[in-house]
Amino acid sequence: MIRNTLLATLLLLPNALFAQTSDEDSDLLENARYANGIAAIVEDKIITGEDVRRQITPLLAQIQAQAEGDPVKFGELLDEAENQIIQTLTDNVLIVKQFYEDKGQIPMSYIRNEVDERIITQFDGDRSQFLAFLKSIGKTPEEYDVEIRDEMIVNFMRMKMTKSESFVSPVKVEEFYNENKQHFFEPEAIHLRLIRLARVADEDPAILEQSAAEIIRQLEEGIDFAELAKKHSQDSKKEKGGDWGWVERKALIPELSDIAFALEAGGYSQPVTLKTNIFILFAEDKREEGYVDLEEVRDSIASMLVSDMATEAQDRQLTRLRRDGYVRRFN
Repeated sequence: MIRNTLLATLLLLPNALFAQTSDEDSDLLENARYANGIAAIVEDKIITGEDVRRQITPLLAQIQAQAEGDPVKFGELLDEAENQIIQTLTDNVLIVKQFYEDKGQIPMSYIRNEVDERIITQFDGDRSQFLAFLKSIGKTPEEYDVEIRDEMIVNFMRMKMTKSESFVSPVKVEEFYNENKQHFFEPEAIHLRLIRLARVADEDPAILEQSAAEIIRQLEEGIDFAELAKKHSQDSKKEKGGDWGWVERKALIPELSDIAFALEAGGYSQPVTLKTNIFILFAEDKREEGYVDLEEVRDSIASMLVSDMATEAQDRQLTRLRRDGYVRRFN
């Protein structure tokens, strides 16, 4: 496998790689794994180690982070990423072949427009920068045009592969809902706002109690709870009007949960003293435990099923292309 040369290099560079990998070390690792190699032959096209290296280089930092200092895990993750990249590059060659077998055509003007757009967006419209980039990756402008053409073809064909899978019947949605109903169960919850008053050092508890009583008085007068929370609360949700969002009973300590879940929607509690804190709770809304109604999740289920069907349709077509095409891999 291509990875063998790299793993030999890893043994020489354990500290550099798994403590803090420099740019030079990363270049060495990449070159050790991919330089001068052939990853695959697909039809009449060679996928080189350099093709794979260009794709995998941006992923190295993420792979190293996921490896968490384990060289074996690093090798496994690198293999996984390499295999996926080679598979994608292989599939893309087969897809382009199918495009031309289907008598597909792409006007040269489309390719030129795309290249010009990339020169503008990626190279600030500077063609000399663009040509320098091509030189650095060993490509001529003509070869780059072919690369862009194939990329456009692949995008078109992959979209075409999934285009027909755009509808799922209501019966399928209901079947999925009923078969997976446990995933649509929601426990009892409350949309909670609260005001927290905290005693400072040797402050007289009576002062805190007076503040709480004044807040209750203003609530009785109809002052908005969120406004009072922004003004008086001493917690991380102060600027959000004391909004803690939807909270399940188990998320609160019993001294607060029993009071909170006894409130009606739109109701507030009397001050609750816990050690050096006083809490005033407000039920923005309440939700009883039970299953989410099908109509609330129908659209999301349908979207998920359509996506799954489209993926399966694409996989079926790719399986056929792989079966009928010539592919030889060397990793």
